[in-house]
Amino acid sequence: MVEGEIDPARLVASSGAEDGRVLDLGGDWQVLHWLLTGDAWDGRQPEADVVCGGRLLTEDGADATGADVIYLAPERVKAAAAHLDATPFASLTGRLDADAMRSGGVQDADDPHAEERLRPAYARLTAFFRVAAGEGEAVVKLLRAP
Repeated sequence: MVEGEIDPARLVASSGAEDGRVLDLGGDWQVLHWLLTGDAWDGRQPEADVVCGGRLLTEDGADATGADVIYLAPERVKAAAAHLDATPFASLTGRLDADAMRSGGVQDADDPHAEERLRPAYARLTAFFRVAAGEGEAVVKLLRAP
C-alpha cells in the first residue's frame, strides 16, 4: 500500500510489476473486450468480466490519473479464467471487423495488424487469469483512455 494514498487509480498505478502480478495490455484492452463480447463496453458474464466487468471503484475516471479502477472478485475471476481457457483466440477473430468495431466505438478499430498483435496479448491475458483463478485471487483492473 502507498502510505496516505486514497485515490484507487493512483494506488493501483503505483503498484509495481516487480512481483509478476501485473499484466499491461496497453491500448489493446478495448479491442480484446470487443473480441470477447462483441461490444465496446458491455456484455454478458463471464466474458465481459475479463476486461471491463466488475465493481467500479472510481467514478468516470479518477481526476488525477484519468483512469477507471475495476475490482473483480475471486469467484468471477475463476469463471472468467474458465471462459478464456475454453475460448481459443482463433474462434474470436471473426469479430475483427474494422467497420463494425468503428461503428461500435472501439478505439484502434482500423489497425490492419490487429490479429498478429492481439494473439499474444490474448495468450498473456489467459495465462494471467488462469494463475489468479488458481490462487483464488481477485483482479484489480486499471483502464486508461488512449
